[in-house]
Amino acid sequence: MDQAAVVLKRIGSELTVDRLQQDMAQSAKSAGKHEHIFMGKYRFPLALAFLIALFNQFSGINAFLYYAPRIFEEAGLGENTALLSSIGIGFTNLVFTLLGIYLIDRLGRRQLMYIGSVGYIISLGLVAAAFILEWSGIMVPVFLFVFIAAHAIGQGAVIWVFISEIFPNHLRGSGQSFGTSVHWILAWLIPSSIPVLFSWIGPGPVFAFFAFMMVLQLLFVHFMMPETKGISLEALSEKLSGTKK
Repeated sequence: MDQAAVVLKRIGSELTVDRLQQDMAQSAKSAGKHEHIFMGKYRFPLALAFLIALFNQFSGINAFLYYAPRIFEEAGLGENTALLSSIGIGFTNLVFTLLGIYLIDRLGRRQLMYIGSVGYIISLGLVAAAFILEWSGIMVPVFLFVFIAAHAIGQGAVIWVFISEIFPNHLRGSGQSFGTSVHWILAWLIPSSIPVLFSWIGPGPVFAFFAFMMVLQLLFVHFMMPETKGISLEALSEKLSGTKK
């Protein structure tokens, strides 16, 4: 209990250990034995998990990471330069992911999603324009580096934390499994379609579609996504699922 009190103080929580114990006990008491995530009262957290996972993949992030050398070659870079650029993508992803981890409990989940969404829209829009208008040179790699930075500081840092927070304690495992499944099924389907789409309509329209999806993500963040920063899991469960008795 003493160690728990130290942790609560460190993270700036206003809860006491006794209050936290009471909330956890009440949460466990109010949980039905045969509840599941597809019940009506859990429709909202289920929708949040589905949408954040869907938008994560419809940013085109894994499609880009899997085919980065080909995309750079399509942009007119030589094979060696494309491979070197792919290494730079990994480094950028690492640096901005660490920055996102640092900021997520300081700025909040929604703030990072706002930053990431705007970065997505600008960078993907510019990438699409570069392919459609046949801009040459270093511009496409620069735009794609901005895209990776926007993902890492936004969706890349937020998605797994957010999905783990929005379900009540007794359903957290199945809720996370649902969100993770949506994420990785789409991470298979979307990149698998990229070679066909590039050959059929070209990279420009594909990246333009991803940019449009990020406009929808921005609307999702603004109108639907709750802020979970600084809220206990029990209080958040009551807010999102109506489990308070």
